[in-house]
Amino acid sequence: MEVESPNINPKVQDENEDENDVPKQVISTKDENPAVNETGPAQKSKRGKGKSKISKKLPAKGLFKCTNSLKEDHGQPLFGVSFCHQTSKDEYPMFASVGSNRIAVYECRDDGYIKLLQAYSDPESEENFYSCTWTVDSTSGHPLLAVAGSRGIIRVLNVSTKQCIKHYIGHGNAVNELKFHPQMPQILVSASKDHSLRVWNIKTDVLVCMFSGVEGHRDEVLSCDFNIFGTKIISCGMDHSLKIWNFDGEDLKSALKASELYKPNSNDKPFPTLHFHNPYFSTRDIHKNYVDCARWFGDFILSKSCENCIVCWKPGSINCGLNQLKPKESNVTVLSRLEFQHCDIWYMRFAIDYWHKYLAVGNQYGKTFIWELDHLDPAKSKCFTLSNIRCTTTIRQTAFSKDGNILICVCDDSTIWRWDLQGK
Repeated sequence: MEVESPNINPKVQDENEDENDVPKQVISTKDENPAVNETGPAQKSKRGKGKSKISKKLPAKGLFKCTNSLKEDHGQPLFGVSFCHQTSKDEYPMFASVGSNRIAVYECRDDGYIKLLQAYSDPESEENFYSCTWTVDSTSGHPLLAVAGSRGIIRVLNVSTKQCIKHYIGHGNAVNELKFHPQMPQILVSASKDHSLRVWNIKTDVLVCMFSGVEGHRDEVLSCDFNIFGTKIISCGMDHSLKIWNFDGEDLKSALKASELYKPNSNDKPFPTLHFHNPYFSTRDIHKNYVDCARWFGDFILSKSCENCIVCWKPGSINCGLNQLKPKESNVTVLSRLEFQHCDIWYMRFAIDYWHKYLAVGNQYGKTFIWELDHLDPAKSKCFTLSNIRCTTTIRQTAFSKDGNILICVCDDSTIWRWDLQGK
């Protein structure tokens, strides 16, 4: 999966044009040097609905302004987008998008300009990438990009050397989401259609543990997330459930340490992968449909289903700490509901910026809803709607740059939309 940087200089229009007539780039993401072919599970189908007419509406003054859009040439849905938070303050923000069998890496430059840096294509045309996430090589300092999708194969790309340096085959079906540990950059968790979560050490190529079994998910796991300390994982899926898994148990700590020392080329025995069957907490009382996105917000959890709202909640009573839950605790406390419109199809993921100031989610008609997270009370919180007359298809995922000044949305029609914070 090697690639050369494409030589593309798209035209950028006058900055003073109408907000709904932003510059548009057409990007080719076809790679001339694909990776070695591998086999995997069949492609996963996604639900969706048709287009609808969108009225012309300018973004709220003082919030985000649409500064650019581009369209990738494959014409297929873009399911994932992620900013690299490992770049320095002196570098331009860098993000990746995935969809079809393509991976593209971009830079967000001044005045709304988006530059394509690299493009990759999987040799298997039936591959459909769903998720991407960034980390850093602790030895070289190079940014690494992990991607996965319908074939269940996890690939790790070094964007500095422009090579696919690792791949992992272990899941029995599609991988729906990937997340790196916030404090151990070599630890990766993957959520899969095979009802399991798996934890990998990408430095030593070890499968550390699995979260699945009798008390685990009973259908596809659609989303997962580490809390800020990396001591808990939240997962959710098609079984309507949300589960919290401990990531700070003594057994797991020992396994993580052992995975750092394990050398697969000099060991006769495979690494003793741990299996965890019992979550720390589990509930089906928050949502009545597929739960396709869950994120930590301090000790609270924000989760979304196909019900036109994002729910902020916590396990146990309002005064009970996250680490003080009773065994087999089943109570939940709902703190707030952030309601919006036309988001009743599944696999549409929201984003929270690095500093927890904003939350953004798109709908199936191309609108983006943003909340300021200093107030989660629906009576006090402000919701802003971002729309553009040319953005009319489902927004599958949103992502913020680390400083929160740039918002990227990716859509079913293979378009990417850039919104810049005004008055920053």
